[in-house]
Amino acid sequence: MRLFLPFLCLIFLASFSNPKEIRKYEIFGTAQGTEYAITYFATDSLVKKSDIDNLLNEIDLSMSLYKSNSLISKFNAGKNPIKADKFISDVLKRSFEINADTKGAFDITVAPLVQAWGFGPKEEKQEPSETQIKNILACVGIKNIRLKNGVLSKTKECIKIDLNGIAQGYSVDLIANLLEKSGVKTYIAELGGEIRVSGPKPDGDNIKIGIEGPDEKGIPVIRHIVALNSGAITTSGNYRKFHQSGSKTISHLINPKTGYPLNNEMISVTVYANDAITADGYDNSLMAMHINDALKFVENRKNLEAYFVYKNKDGKITDTLTTGFRKLIYIENQSKNQTDEKK
Repeated sequence: MRLFLPFLCLIFLASFSNPKEIRKYEIFGTAQGTEYAITYFATDSLVKKSDIDNLLNEIDLSMSLYKSNSLISKFNAGKNPIKADKFISDVLKRSFEINADTKGAFDITVAPLVQAWGFGPKEEKQEPSETQIKNILACVGIKNIRLKNGVLSKTKECIKIDLNGIAQGYSVDLIANLLEKSGVKTYIAELGGEIRVSGPKPDGDNIKIGIEGPDEKGIPVIRHIVALNSGAITTSGNYRKFHQSGSKTISHLINPKTGYPLNNEMISVTVYANDAITADGYDNSLMAMHINDALKFVENRKNLEAYFVYKNKDGKITDTLTTGFRKLIYIENQSKNQTDEKK
């Protein structure tokens, strides 16, 4: 017994003198017509690529317009109510809230308009006429759908929903939930440019994210870097995804009230929020506003910040940001000084 107890103590001490090293794990793949990249820090490989792919495939079977057997495709193709799953229920509830908050600027029933302007699943060879737009608008309006007791219904057969303006952010949140439930505390989850993070990194540094936007020639560049340890960053813009019709540029962002593509001074909007579904839901809506209105809108809402790239009155590309977003901007010298002060 005297020999045995010291031996146990040696094992116990040894287990604490050699802790497992925290490593960086990276997962890359494709989903939802784009790419994803996940980085997390842990002592073991807690989440695998197959875990992420299985989750995203499950989401696609619920909300993808490009899968004919998805739940949303079945709803759009028919006239009868459907039993909504958790994915659609979660996204619809948030969509109703953001629609009300933006006074209709965000509307998931724009699917027929998106298709008519050539940005839907089917190919369109010509622009819709004024008469066609007027007819389609009769099939647009979130008031025409209802979610009650888990059942989704619509008032007209022509009503179709498009969740692309919010579902990708929601997908990022689900990836974040998967990581956290698996024991991951520090991560960067990105899908199609929508990002959610949890930090700091093992070395104590903040997580840094590059904010993209066009330069004066319209070429995408990193305009700023933000440093944060929680929350989500999403961006909506019209400088990457568009059609060219002669000298006219047609944005993929459609105004649900007029039926026509957005055509204002906005070029891109980057939104920071606590979760990605919120940031993703608001970025398109802010694109539909004029800059002063958008700034006021965000400043009046708690836990919402934004960075705007737009054209001023003389056509020059410029930018501005909300007070809270300014605090997120990473300035190397300032960060170094703050670190020195702590020391």
